[in-house]
Amino acid sequence: MFARTFGATTLGVDGLIIDVEVDSAAGLPGFDIVGLADALVKEAKERVRTAIRNSGIRLRQEKVTINLAPADVRKDSSGLDLPIAVGLLAAYGLISASTLDRYLFAAELSLEGDCRGIRGILPMAVKAKEAGFKAMFVAAANAEEALLVDGLDVYALDNLQQLVGFLTGQERLLPAKTQLSVEEKTEFTDDFADVQGQFQAKRALEIAAAGGHNVLMIGVPGAGKTMLARRMSSILPPMGQEEKLEVTKIYSVAGLLKGGGLIHERPFRSPHHTTSMTAMIGGGSVPRPGEVTLAHNGVLFLDELPEFGKKSLEVLREPIEDRRITISRAHGSISFPSSFMLITAANPCPCGYFGSSDRACECSPYEIKRYNQKISGPLLDRIDIHIHVPQVKYEEISSKKRAESSAQIRQRVIAARERQLKRLQKYHLFCNAQMNHAMLQKLCVLEPQAQRLLEQAFRKMNLSARSYDRIVKVARTIADLAGAEHISAVHIAEAVQLRDAQCAGGE
Repeated sequence: MFARTFGATTLGVDGLIIDVEVDSAAGLPGFDIVGLADALVKEAKERVRTAIRNSGIRLRQEKVTINLAPADVRKDSSGLDLPIAVGLLAAYGLISASTLDRYLFAAELSLEGDCRGIRGILPMAVKAKEAGFKAMFVAAANAEEALLVDGLDVYALDNLQQLVGFLTGQERLLPAKTQLSVEEKTEFTDDFADVQGQFQAKRALEIAAAGGHNVLMIGVPGAGKTMLARRMSSILPPMGQEEKLEVTKIYSVAGLLKGGGLIHERPFRSPHHTTSMTAMIGGGSVPRPGEVTLAHNGVLFLDELPEFGKKSLEVLREPIEDRRITISRAHGSISFPSSFMLITAANPCPCGYFGSSDRACECSPYEIKRYNQKISGPLLDRIDIHIHVPQVKYEEISSKKRAESSAQIRQRVIAARERQLKRLQKYHLFCNAQMNHAMLQKLCVLEPQAQRLLEQAFRKMNLSARSYDRIVKVARTIADLAGAEHISAVHIAEAVQLRDAQCAGGE
């Protein structure tokens, strides 16, 4: 007998509906799964058969063939256990197959028949709604996550026996209801009010937050570079509903979603400098999100930048420029979103004290040059703001006067972002850093004096075309913070100062 059920897996950060076709016929007993199933899915036959038997259901020995369509897409989700089990029971005639086309099933089965949660439920639920399914059956652990999708009934299952009772009409099962509050208030434990001094660095990070710009901070150990970077999230504007859903889908696919609700706070990722290239951009036989994708709509902070492997740094070029990363494998290509702010910190030399007035540098010129050459010119060219973070003075550290709070800075950042949204909404962009060269020509009007100053800086600093664009973008952000309509010489002067080539080169 033939039966069909529907399950789901993930492809990139999106859901993919899987047709689970089950055929049971007389013949030599066997159990085969076809349709480009991963080892994880092939092992489902043992979990499913044992789960059915331990649920009190006895199946006669027959030849069983299961096809997972589309056959040209590799499947690697243990969530296909449940639709395979339901399809098998329908093929044996133990449950009616007539109503199964209205439901989507997604859960892993234990050997006892209990339903376990899986990753990627949110994108699967989004896809289920788009495909017109009436309801979705998931493990109780995944119910809150699936309920984030409006207009789709979600049934929370404890075990397979409970589902069989519902499908045979012997047990009543009501759609689940969320237990989470509608909105969560974001509270930050790290505040810029705790940072004494470092006025230029804080100003640079405010500009970066307002325009979505990348930042390189160079300074001696203990100057506060990491402290400043970790407070970046506290001044970024809140995410919109679409951004929250994007981030939550990514973390769901990565298996990092905690609590089941929407993620309200912008991501802050700080990978260790031993992070591999694959971990940075994502990958695997079935590609999974890497750090650049987990930082989507948030901040990717790379501390001790020169200590990262060269390959791990060079792969950042494309996602920084394109705001997407495409990973190609034998069975196809998958694209992941990677629109993030890159915040980096580095010492000026191996010992960390080159240029310090308080302590002598112990490094030779060759060691300093070699250390700074670990960061390539093309990567530096993609970083908008280069600043020097000096050692904090005793008077500043011992001061009892509280510095400006993150809440105050955030208000200015939000106001600047609102000006940008009005200007960029027809291009479907959110901040100045996302503009391309053609948009700069239309949207970034430079006053004559500003144009002359930029020309002088371009020739004197021997800037590239990309550097020119990035200076204009930063100047546009500075003008937005000031509430100015056009870019003046003052805005260009500050933008040029924030791209100090000597600071970037450690000289």
